[in-house]
Amino acid sequence: MSEATERRRAVPTATYRLQVTADHTLDDAAAVAGYLADLGVSHAYSSPLLRAAAGSTHGYDTVDHAHVDESRGGQEGLDRFVAALHEHGLGLVLDLVPNHMGVADPAEAPWWWDVLQHGRDSAHASAFDVDWDFGGGRIRIPVLGSADDVEKLEVVDGELRYYDNRFPLAPGTGDPDGDPPTPQEVHDRQHYELVDWRRADADLNYRRFFAINTLAGLRVEDPAVFDATHALVLRLVEQGVVDGLRIDHPDGLADPKGYLDRLAEASGGRWTVVEKILEPGEDLPESWRTAGTTGYDALAEVDGVLVDPAGEAAMTALDTELSGREVDYAQLVHDCKREVTDGSLGSEVARLVRVIGELPGTDREQQVEALAELLATFAVYRTYLPDGREHLDAAVAAVRDRRPDLVAAVDALHPVLAQAGTEAATRFEQTSGPVMAKGVEDSAYYRWARFVVLNEVGGDPARFGTTVGEWHEAQGRRLERKPESMTTLTTHDTKRSEDTRARLAVLAEVPTEWADLVRGWLSRHPLPDRPLAHLVWQNLVGAWPLSRERAHAYAEKAAREAGLSTTWTDVDEAFETALHAVVDAAWDDADTHREIEAFVARIAPAGRSNGLAQKLLQLTMPGVPDVYQGSELWDHSLVDPDNRRPVDYDERRALLARLDAGEVPAVDEGGAAKLLVTSRALRLRRDRPELFTGYTPVEATGAAADHVVAFDRGSGEQSGAVTVATRLPVGLAATGWGDTALALPTGAWLDVLTGTRVVSDAGGAPVGELLARLPVALLVRD
Repeated sequence: MSEATERRRAVPTATYRLQVTADHTLDDAAAVAGYLADLGVSHAYSSPLLRAAAGSTHGYDTVDHAHVDESRGGQEGLDRFVAALHEHGLGLVLDLVPNHMGVADPAEAPWWWDVLQHGRDSAHASAFDVDWDFGGGRIRIPVLGSADDVEKLEVVDGELRYYDNRFPLAPGTGDPDGDPPTPQEVHDRQHYELVDWRRADADLNYRRFFAINTLAGLRVEDPAVFDATHALVLRLVEQGVVDGLRIDHPDGLADPKGYLDRLAEASGGRWTVVEKILEPGEDLPESWRTAGTTGYDALAEVDGVLVDPAGEAAMTALDTELSGREVDYAQLVHDCKREVTDGSLGSEVARLVRVIGELPGTDREQQVEALAELLATFAVYRTYLPDGREHLDAAVAAVRDRRPDLVAAVDALHPVLAQAGTEAATRFEQTSGPVMAKGVEDSAYYRWARFVVLNEVGGDPARFGTTVGEWHEAQGRRLERKPESMTTLTTHDTKRSEDTRARLAVLAEVPTEWADLVRGWLSRHPLPDRPLAHLVWQNLVGAWPLSRERAHAYAEKAAREAGLSTTWTDVDEAFETALHAVVDAAWDDADTHREIEAFVARIAPAGRSNGLAQKLLQLTMPGVPDVYQGSELWDHSLVDPDNRRPVDYDERRALLARLDAGEVPAVDEGGAAKLLVTSRALRLRRDRPELFTGYTPVEATGAAADHVVAFDRGSGEQSGAVTVATRLPVGLAATGWGDTALALPTGAWLDVLTGTRVVSDAGGAPVGELLARLPVALLVRD
């Protein structure tokens, strides 16, 4: 094996996430390989590349595992991309989707088409998670506008058609037997039943990804299904095309540990991370053969240490005023999750009941209610029995306390759900994750607008900031338990990009001023849903300046996700008209526009300080840092699809060239300072990995000691790279650094960001001198 191959197959020093689409193809990705190498990463990290549904902008709806998606460049495009990466010494990490596949257009998905055509006798029937008996031997597909629309079916060219939807005919079912059959009679003979889309909430009989009817769950626990769905990717691994893997949604799998074991054996133990959302205090099962998560836990740690806990009381008071009551977040989460169990995931709960069957001392109604309560009370996404049994026990105890009327039902369910490896326990595990995701990330996060910085995947909105000491403790645990786990600040799934959150974190330092502004805007531009209005105003300020189109798109999505005043399936036109009028006021009302401009101008410098701090913390903390496409410059994006806009790489190349020519940029709206921090930190990790092997807090003393986070990544008595980052910059501006010093080991130090040299003596190194040019420093021994 060549040295270059060994380097690519090693643990990445850093990755760069690329969203490969039909509009940004593999050839476009190949064109930035040289830039990525100059930036300092070791691996490109691509979104899914297998053949996806036509028009897919994300690739998580694979329709054929045997081909690279042609619209993204196909196999030839992949070959050119990888050749460009290898030319510049880079490897490739590939995003893989084992849990589900796209079935929106059956004609695009050969396996699904075959199952619809041949039913249980299909060669691919075992690939999908279908309850055939419940459907009377037929798969229920919720595509009809109403039950009466069965009269609109047509038979055309040997297929059943419903408008543009095409479905196969079982052999012999469309042939005339006497009088030609009607389309309705042909439909009745199929292995599928087209039903009213509204029945999806209660009557479906195939497992989905969350509540998305067009993504059908796969049974990769079946070795034959694993082999068939992974053959191409594993061949790419063997050929040295793919060097690492990111596994999407492992919580949907029946047996995540078994899957990861099989994958590790088949891939030769390549570096693999999993998109697992850990709740605060939760760890990955030790038995999983994975380097760690995709980094949402790290994101929460970085965000937390840059939030001022002193702002909690005022922000809570404002939220209470706008809500008309003090929000009990735990109760809100419970209620949102109950809406999911009783609504969009009702089919999954009903299947659980069918699997469990009758239980002594309880009837079906009590069983359904008890299961829904357990799912709504679950504190983590799921268990992996026997791992995590304590979470099930805790949920049972909580429901017994909350609902005495369900004690008998819960006690009957408890041993059934605790029996590892049974279908009942497994389906409960596969269901609790989607309930959490839909209830919390896609509902509660849009309803509780106290401080949206904290409403992020993997975060805890109820915990208002963390201390520097807690940060250090978390990094010590990270180094000990998962030192090769990915870290991140922005992904294609974050609710807001890193710089939007960095700016909004400043609100915790000026909560009274913010509250006065919000009251004025609500008075001028009232909206019946005042918490939603607060959510919208926060995000507008966080992303400002932005186009009206982006603002309107965000507000509409946020309102429908919140689901209180309007929804995706029951749009309240009058409310949405009022909502869009509020958004327009940010531009059309002179006073409001002027106030937004002035307030953003006031907090933007502190936001940029936070942005540089969080970037350096993430790039130098234990783990493998990922840079989301474009976020090496300021990125004030909102939720998808806003965070998937095109990236201007010509601008980034030009700025990087200027930095490499010796320019030390100002911390301004241009973003070159962020590119400096990103490139220098990435290059240091790549070129001097020995400087990033340990973790030791560096103590600060003096009047402003609480405004700095510092740590040494060396190990033993050997100093490594030392990170110094400013926190709570508004408060710092009122006092300055004064006599604040860092207890660095004595001797000379060089800041690789600015070239500043400082000497640490018995009194330490003065922070004001270290951070005279930038709010962050990355030190090495001079």
